[in-house]
Amino acid sequence: MATLSGRRLAALATDGVEQIELTEPVKAARAAGATVELIGIDNSSVQGFNHLDRGDEFPVDRVVDAVAARDYDGLILPGGVANPDRLRTVPAAVEFVRDFVQQGKPVAAICHSPWMLVEADVLKGRTITSWPSLRTDIENAGGHWVDETVHTDGDLITSRKPDDLPAFCERMVERFAAAAPAGAAT
Repeated sequence: MATLSGRRLAALATDGVEQIELTEPVKAARAAGATVELIGIDNSSVQGFNHLDRGDEFPVDRVVDAVAARDYDGLILPGGVANPDRLRTVPAAVEFVRDFVQQGKPVAAICHSPWMLVEADVLKGRTITSWPSLRTDIENAGGHWVDETVHTDGDLITSRKPDDLPAFCERMVERFAAAAPAGAAT
């Protein structure tokens, strides 16, 4: 099993996050040894949802205005419809995502969260998967959409839905482990 010992990851989310798409990747990353911080748009907790039912609240570790991609080894983008729809209206959140991609750091995005990749304008020539309703948005952003359990295109690891979480988490941990740690000489 890949190890993420010494790695620092960010999970970007806000209210409306699909709870299992936040908790399972974070649990997998922590089990592999990573430190994971929940990044929010403000200091209030993040309200999770189990589809349409209110779930748990999660405390925010840091606010997106006060963090930088250079301080992390990778980014987790959980889904839920409301979560990325709100995040893509927050310029600091969009810039945070764009910086990870531009710096060649791995980004793991599931379900509706690839909307953040669309908004960050980082999909030209890239192949990803997502919840099927995002296909047109991805293609309009210059990306190629595929219907796969999990797809990796360079440092982008994408998946479609909660049922895909086991494969998504495994690939995410492998890709994060293969990436150069933050601050490593490049």
